[in-house]
Amino acid sequence: MKQFTRILFAFALIVSGFAAQAQTLDEIVTKHVAAIGGADNWKKISSIRMEGTMSVQGTDIAVSMTVVAGKGFRQDISVMGMNGFQIVTPTEGWNFMPFQGQAEMESMTAEDVKESQDELDPSGVLVDYKAKGKTVTLEGKDDVDGTECFKLTVTSKSGKSKTLFIDPKSWFIIKAIEKVKANGQEMEQAINYSDYKMQAEGVVLPFSMTLPFGELILTKIELNKTIDEAIFKPAK
Repeated sequence: MKQFTRILFAFALIVSGFAAQAQTLDEIVTKHVAAIGGADNWKKISSIRMEGTMSVQGTDIAVSMTVVAGKGFRQDISVMGMNGFQIVTPTEGWNFMPFQGQAEMESMTAEDVKESQDELDPSGVLVDYKAKGKTVTLEGKDDVDGTECFKLTVTSKSGKSKTLFIDPKSWFIIKAIEKVKANGQEMEQAINYSDYKMQAEGVVLPFSMTLPFGELILTKIELNKTIDEAIFKPAK
């Protein structure tokens, strides 16, 4: 009987441990979503357009990103007189990066289009993540430039995962790591986020994104503007 009691007690400890971890994860996500404006405000965001500049080895690069919820994502990059773009829609996608040696536009593979569907969601990574078919796990804590952060792994329906680091003081995401493809090779890319600012629509967005090759400073963010969806088709 005593042995049975010990086993039951051990099992109860394991179950309570899982419950505590789940509760902690829920608390972290709830506080993060509240810090960036709350789910209700984010649900009102139908489109985002961002413009900014990145300096790489003394060369200025103009960058713009446009998202219409569920319809399309487009990123334009202009450097040294060359203009490149990436477009993603629910069913198709295209890449054209002449400064990487591309002579012609290339269509994205069906797998790449599937893995890029999160780009069509203008809301935060963790806003209503369960309803969007994502799973999130708490991986403990990790140091980001002297700040002990909560480390979360987010996996989308496509199976693509992203690691997020959340500052327990601000509850903002200050770093994200994900796998990207460049020149036919898969590699990890880390982005640090800072300079978060509240927008008139009640949501909070970072105006600085630091990548391994430079810092992107956003100069303009427009929310809920009417976007001509023709931009999600490459010019012929």
